[in-house]
Amino acid sequence: PEERKSECQRVVAETNGTLIHPSNEPLVMAGQGTAFLELWEQAVDLGVEKLDVIVMPVGGGGLLSGVAVAAKAINPDILVIAGEPLQANDAYNSLKGGEHVGHADGAAVAKSIAGGLLTILGSNTWPVVRDLVDDIICVTEEEIASAMKLVMERMKIVIEPSSAVAVAALMRPEFQALRQERGLKNVGVVLTGGNVDLTAPLPFLQS
Repeated sequence: PEERKSECQRVVAETNGTLIHPSNEPLVMAGQGTAFLELWEQAVDLGVEKLDVIVMPVGGGGLLSGVAVAAKAINPDILVIAGEPLQANDAYNSLKGGEHVGHADGAAVAKSIAGGLLTILGSNTWPVVRDLVDDIICVTEEEIASAMKLVMERMKIVIEPSSAVAVAALMRPEFQALRQERGLKNVGVVLTGGNVDLTAPLPFLQS
């Protein structure tokens, strides 16, 4: 992270550029919120009157905060839930504790296969997550790999581990219990990317 930060500063200085944060920039957050608008429009086209819950992964919180704002604006009763790697669960700890915290174990974070989610919530994303996100479900590395395999086998869609975190959250007992308790019927899931090196062993094939 420090090397990345210093490299960004070097490039900005050399090019007289402007650094736009990939998740904590308000306009980026707003743009990522359009993912829900697209999903909602697709649901309506399929005859679904409303979504009961929307689930997506969380890292820096740009997508989560943007989607939360858009989803709650359209349907204040919708549940907004995020999945997060257990080894990089700063968002979970922040939400449960009521204050913005960083990673507790940097060594564990570095070993997670969900490389796109290893940053922390930002100064702009955290207040939105705190106020609008209903729950965050932590998933293990094994559950991430299993969810990735499930989607690739059943849906024939290549998704990266970070994207599989949302699917893994759906399969957790906590979500299933919530779904039964609240009578959740229409569940939307945001699959966020397919950055997979197909020349390397896939996570679910590694021992």
